[in-house]
Amino acid sequence: MNEHSGWAPRVVTPGVLQVTATHDGLLEALGNTARTAELLLADKALVFRGFGTEPHQVDAVLELLLPDRLAYVQGNSPRTKVGRNVYTSTEYPAEYVISMHNELSYAERWPSRLAFYCERPPVTGGATPLVDGALWLASLDTQVRESFQGGIRYTQQLHAGSGFGKSWQATFETDDRDTVEAYLARSDVAWEWRTDGGVKITQQRPATMRHPATGKVVWFNQCDQWHPAGLDPEMAAVMSELMTEDELPQSVTFADGTPIPAAYIRHIRDQGLAAAVDVDWQVSDLLLIDNVAVAHGRRAYTGPRRILVAMSG
Repeated sequence: MNEHSGWAPRVVTPGVLQVTATHDGLLEALGNTARTAELLLADKALVFRGFGTEPHQVDAVLELLLPDRLAYVQGNSPRTKVGRNVYTSTEYPAEYVISMHNELSYAERWPSRLAFYCERPPVTGGATPLVDGALWLASLDTQVRESFQGGIRYTQQLHAGSGFGKSWQATFETDDRDTVEAYLARSDVAWEWRTDGGVKITQQRPATMRHPATGKVVWFNQCDQWHPAGLDPEMAAVMSELMTEDELPQSVTFADGTPIPAAYIRHIRDQGLAAAVDVDWQVSDLLLIDNVAVAHGRRAYTGPRRILVAMSG
C-alpha cells in the first residue's frame, strides 16, 4: 500500500491479533465479531494478511465477516458468480482503470460491507484503491459539491439478451419478469418494458450520505461511472459512434434532468483517484471495507488476476 497523509486501511496480521499464522488462527480471531466490527468502524477498511487462507476455505471466513451475504442484484459491473453470493470482483478489461465508487450506491439498497479475497494477484498493477468518502467530498471544488445538493438521476437501459451492456436477466439473476417487477416495485424506481423486451429503469438518489454510525457525511454516488466523460476516451468514442445518448446502457443527470458538465465529472473522478490509497494484493489477502465510509476502484493491470468479492447488508 502506498503512503497517504490523510487515511489508510489497517493491515491486520497474526501478530496484531495474537493468533497463529494460519487459516484457523484467522477464524479464531474473526469469531469475536464484535471486535471486528469495532476495528472496521474505527479504521473503515481492514486488510487481513499472512493467514494463508486458501480458496476452498474462503466461505468459512465470509460466514463470519458477512453474516447476511447478498446477491449482486441490480449491479452494473460484469461479474461471474462462483459460489453462494460470491462473485469475481469485476471482468472489466484489464487495461482500464475503474474509478472510485461505493458499491450499488445508485440503488435504494446497498451493502454495508464488502469483502475481497485475493486468489491470484496480477503480474503488474491491479491494486484496489480505497478512498475515505469524507476526504473525497472535502477535496471537491465548492461549486461542484453545491451543484449536487439536489441529487442525481440514474437511468439504466437493460437489453433482453442481445446488446451492449448487461441484460436484465443477468442484472437481476432471473429470467422471470414478474420477479423483476416485484423487486423494482420495492425499490422506489420508475421502470418501463421496451418493445424489444428490454427494460428502462430511472431512479433518483442523493449524492452524499451520512454514515449511520459515525454521522460523517461522505461522497456516495457513481455519477462519474455513469457519465461518458468519466469513461476511458477510447471507449467513450466507440460508444458515441454506436448509439445515441438515449440508448446508452447507463446514463446520469442532475435530479431535475439537467446535464452534468463533463468538467465536473472529470474533476470528481480525478480527485477520488488522487486521494486513494492502493491495496497491492498478495496471495490469500482478505480485504474488508465499510461500503459507506470508503469507496473503492481498480488499477489497470497485466497478467492473470483473480479477486473474489462478496457483500452484506
